[in-house]
Amino acid sequence: MMTIAIVAITNAGAWSQTKFDEDRMERDIEVAENILSTMLKQQFDKRSFFPIEVNGNYRAGYGVTFTIPNLQSGFLFEQFNGAAVGVEWSSDWPGSFSGFSTERYPDGVTIVNRNHSSADADQKEAEERIAETQQNKSRVINGTAVRTPKARKSSKTNRDSLKEESNEKTVKAIKEFIADYGDLIGQLAPNEKIIVTNRAEDGRMWFGQFNNQNESTFLSIGSTKGDVSQYKQGKLTRDQLFNKLKVVNTKSESELQPDLELLASIFNRLYRSDLSKTFFTQENTYYERLKDFGVIYYMQVYSSNQKGEDFWSMPTVSLHEVDQETRDKKVKELYPQFAKSIKEDMLEYGRTLKSLKDDESLILNIVLTRCRGCQIPSTLELTVKNSVLKDYSAGRLTKEAAMQKIVEKKGAEQ
Repeated sequence: MMTIAIVAITNAGAWSQTKFDEDRMERDIEVAENILSTMLKQQFDKRSFFPIEVNGNYRAGYGVTFTIPNLQSGFLFEQFNGAAVGVEWSSDWPGSFSGFSTERYPDGVTIVNRNHSSADADQKEAEERIAETQQNKSRVINGTAVRTPKARKSSKTNRDSLKEESNEKTVKAIKEFIADYGDLIGQLAPNEKIIVTNRAEDGRMWFGQFNNQNESTFLSIGSTKGDVSQYKQGKLTRDQLFNKLKVVNTKSESELQPDLELLASIFNRLYRSDLSKTFFTQENTYYERLKDFGVIYYMQVYSSNQKGEDFWSMPTVSLHEVDQETRDKKVKELYPQFAKSIKEDMLEYGRTLKSLKDDESLILNIVLTRCRGCQIPSTLELTVKNSVLKDYSAGRLTKEAAMQKIVEKKGAEQ
């Protein structure tokens, strides 16, 4: 009896040590979010009035993904009445940026207003504005300095240079964050990942896209917790750890390619409610071609249409006017069927792609039907190398073997 008691106590102690602590994980992630945000700010103008918001999300068995904005330092461009409007900020300006605004007028004149809390600062700034106005042969309208923008060198060249510099600073901060602070997320298993990306779960960039979509940059840098631990223990040098980081740093391409368009149309048709046997789409599937990385297709799928407050229609399984409980139960049944069928379609129709290189990937980024409490993921991302698609098409891989090579990444559980 004594031996049994000792064994029971020992096992209970071991279980309590390994039990996952959600509160601790949430705390660790929030601390890490703050550290990464601070490190990014330190790379850029500390007085920037745009917050650098970082969001971390843990997925059991996968790891922690930190999502950051698509940072571009120096300029913010917006489309206004069909014309690009640029706002430039500089650390040389005195005082706070609160109340900063610009106005653009049809004659090309720009009015710059900056409000400061100090009367002395206002007076000093007013004197500086008058001097600048006289020097630049500008005008004063109702006490506000108005100046005609000076001629500049190619704005696109300047903008591209700033973007490149911003990208380098962002990559540097992320690498240092993973190396120096990745181990603060204490409950991660050695094989779980620490990833920082500028792409949200729905596949869209957060903000910072300037003028055209084709100028956006996709960034993802990641490591395993095990590699970070090896570095902390002195078993890897800093350079060795950096070399082991998985870095994807590429730009979107805007050129239309027939094979990519064709595959988008195939998925659009396959998952309409009249053909699909599981979930269906009501919107067009769109894609993003990433240089030297592959192509990402974005889909949003649904399970049902609401009929009144209490009833649902599920067209793919011929159910009409079912209640919430019946609908949710059916959604849980359909999810594994959907995941299997879309992987099979990925292999069958992904073979039509001709413009991808062997080491590039076909990725499906899917926002799943909403079903609270159903314990299905909110998103599903499937990735397969083009070399796998080619081998399957040529008969060098069976369907079962090819299916095993599709990498599955699930979003947070609903």
